[in-house]
Amino acid sequence: MTVLLTSAMAFSMLQLFLLGALGPRIVTALDISEPVLGLTTTIGFGSAALLSPLGGRIVDRVGPRRSITLLLAVSAVALALIGAAPGAGLLLAAVALGGVPQALANPATNKAILASVAADRRGAVTGAKQSGVQLGAFAAGLPLALLAAGLGWRAAVWTAAGAALLAALWARRALPADPPAPAAGAGPAGRPAGGPVPWLAAFSLFLGAGIASVNTYLALFGTDRLGLGPTVAGALVAVLGVAGVGGRIGWSRAARPGRAEWLPGALAAGAVGAALLLAGAVAVHPLVWAAAVAAGVFAVSGNAVSMVLVMQRAAPGRAGQDSALVAAGFFAGFAVGPPLFGLLAQHGRYAAGWLVVAAEFAVAALVATVWARRDRRTARSAR
Repeated sequence: MTVLLTSAMAFSMLQLFLLGALGPRIVTALDISEPVLGLTTTIGFGSAALLSPLGGRIVDRVGPRRSITLLLAVSAVALALIGAAPGAGLLLAAVALGGVPQALANPATNKAILASVAADRRGAVTGAKQSGVQLGAFAAGLPLALLAAGLGWRAAVWTAAGAALLAALWARRALPADPPAPAAGAGPAGRPAGGPVPWLAAFSLFLGAGIASVNTYLALFGTDRLGLGPTVAGALVAVLGVAGVGGRIGWSRAARPGRAEWLPGALAAGAVGAALLLAGAVAVHPLVWAAAVAAGVFAVSGNAVSMVLVMQRAAPGRAGQDSALVAAGFFAGFAVGPPLFGLLAQHGRYAAGWLVVAAEFAVAALVATVWARRDRRTARSAR
């Protein structure tokens, strides 16, 4: 189950990493500008943000097996359409369709963990499956980028689409059967007062804005400003992915009650350092590799820890919806971050763009720290 859930997370966001890693090739082949490349991310994650609340309710009602099978099948279709796109129009439509699996991914996989994994192992399994997103980044940045270098970027995207379809068939056969749907009118329990969901959604908004800019423009930054070839620039995304795998697994294992509440703020603070390293790489080019590692270890790990917190605090019957609301904040950040960065990148102002990313991470750290302090005071008052 862990391997399958990890695969589902990887495919749900693979289009983002492919657009980032293959961005230099796609921009040239389709004759689109840097802001249009950023617009693909905005449309895809704007769609995911809008659909996430509905996706959470669907998962709570139909169960994780049907939801995971659906997200993998839609991922395959979206990737196939990206590979077939003759220009910006179909590319943007395919990316919008890719918002569907993103909206289902966290609610469905979290629900599967709560249903089938013992409580003392949930943090480890959550970290492993959240690392699937970064495995997707690795796949886009190394093997698929190498395939694109040899056979073309369309062949690389179509290969990913075929793999997603095979994973959908696997999920249908391998996952436990879904429980019966709740009776009509039997809604989920209400959320406890003072719960973390609104705070984690706000934290995820600013964290997502920064991460999306890094994911979308890191390879293009390497080719446009640092003089790297497309394949080497794609390897930057792979480095980010590998570091993110280790970070998500490690920090999720460490996110035990009493400690987990403080980790989002600390990880966002570390992400500020990663963004500052990227800004410094404009002058000192080798810093970009350290920045990619730091972004993986700190920035992308924050989302995994927030999902552990959601599962620790979710009211009975609300795991899907609470996961979806936090994910909606994350996806909204992915929608708003890249267009601003794209405008700066179009004029070669990468250093300013990375400083904006640092500011977004700093706000995320502030939101998370304020909530952790309020949560500690609330816990003390309840004793």
